[in-house]
Amino acid sequence: MTSPNSRPAPLDQADGLRRLFAHARVRCVPVASNPHVAFGGVMLERLCAAFGEHGKHTLVVDAAERSPAHSEMATLELSECIETLSPQVSYLAARGLPIKFVDTHGSTASFLQAASDAAPFADVVLVHAAATDLCRMFARSEARPLLLADDRPASVTHAYAAMKLLTQRAGLVVHDLMLSAAPSSPRAERIAMQIATCADDFLGAVLRDWVLIDPATDANEAPTPALRRWARETLQPAIGTLPDVAVPVDACGSRAMAAHAH
Repeated sequence: MTSPNSRPAPLDQADGLRRLFAHARVRCVPVASNPHVAFGGVMLERLCAAFGEHGKHTLVVDAAERSPAHSEMATLELSECIETLSPQVSYLAARGLPIKFVDTHGSTASFLQAASDAAPFADVVLVHAAATDLCRMFARSEARPLLLADDRPASVTHAYAAMKLLTQRAGLVVHDLMLSAAPSSPRAERIAMQIATCADDFLGAVLRDWVLIDPATDANEAPTPALRRWARETLQPAIGTLPDVAVPVDACGSRAMAAHAH
């Protein structure tokens, strides 16, 4: 018999994840890796620069297919494996690490707590990982995955496949897209519209926003208005409305991260 004062069991395994970050200062941002994108490091660099404009420190958890493998020390003392790249960016090589935190339900959401605890100075935890890993970490949560692609067919196909997996397996139905292409690319807008249409027609999902990133952008250049808007809206649920106030970004730290990503 159940006591009148007992708490009901959670309805799904994401209940703990939702409660964990309901009032947390840190913002976890899932970024679906794409091995077919030529300038993935530049894209991560631009994301950190956009968050840095708001004075936020970003921990990049790099767990993608081609990222550096995690250190053996990571399962013992995660904080010792975090590298400071600049005053605004830290980096954790984490390929193969999230699965070390899997529970009996197949969830690796506890890895997000471990990463946050290991970097208490971080305002944003940017998790760059394959869609399969993101499903285990963020399933049934309020997260909005960011898809990566460029203007070549293989990368677009991979981005759509990631969206399909995140939607059907993890219940994450609202997505954003970061597209790496020259500003003059005749295909960029068409690609974004194609992904948005396929998401709506075949998955019941939504491509909420997309941002064009020029892969030739210098690290010292300010984020584009579109990227500023995306960063502001991504941070908004956690910290309220933010103005577009530029803060200098450490280019050396950004370039170091780009080197890691390659």
